[in-house]
Amino acid sequence: MVAHQSNPSWGYCHHHSYYSDHFTKKVILVGHHHLIDIKFCPYCGSPIQPKEVYGKVRSTCPACEWVHFEDPKVAAAVLVQENGSILLARRIFNPKKGDWTLPAGFVDAHEDPKDAAIRECLEETGLVVRITGLKDIISGREHDRGADMVIVYDAEIIGGKLSAGDDADDVAFFSLNQLPPLAFQATKKVIESLQKQQ
Repeated sequence: MVAHQSNPSWGYCHHHSYYSDHFTKKVILVGHHHLIDIKFCPYCGSPIQPKEVYGKVRSTCPACEWVHFEDPKVAAAVLVQENGSILLARRIFNPKKGDWTLPAGFVDAHEDPKDAAIRECLEETGLVVRITGLKDIISGREHDRGADMVIVYDAEIIGGKLSAGDDADDVAFFSLNQLPPLAFQATKKVIESLQKQQ
């Protein structure tokens, strides 16, 4: 069998559950957080079918033998500290609209995670940073549109001007003792680690 690697935009399958709609010829794969509707093969256009491949039920094409392999969604974040305070951005969109998070975003295909972290920081905060080290790698998806893994880097400011942009409507430095409502577990975990070091 030739197993083609699928594009991650086709969805994710975390469990073996599924059901088939025989009228529309589509298969719904039931994941941990959501349902994925994959109707046709992206290579030949044939209706896909569920089939167990390497111990998991996956979307497959009986015509060309394409197999959908799930790929993790990876995000990159930066921890920027200055005079005992940390840089946070306030989310303008749901989920967690109005809460604050480390500057972060998804890593694009073929993009170095470090470059993604630098890019996201510039887009959200207006600041140019330099990666100085790896802070943490945090796994576990919190919501349907979230990342399966967040790579957090230590970073220092080397340029730019503090200004909110992209999916942030405000950016600011906060003392570890006077924090705003925090958005995600990755941000909370990193901050809790810093607080323990005080």
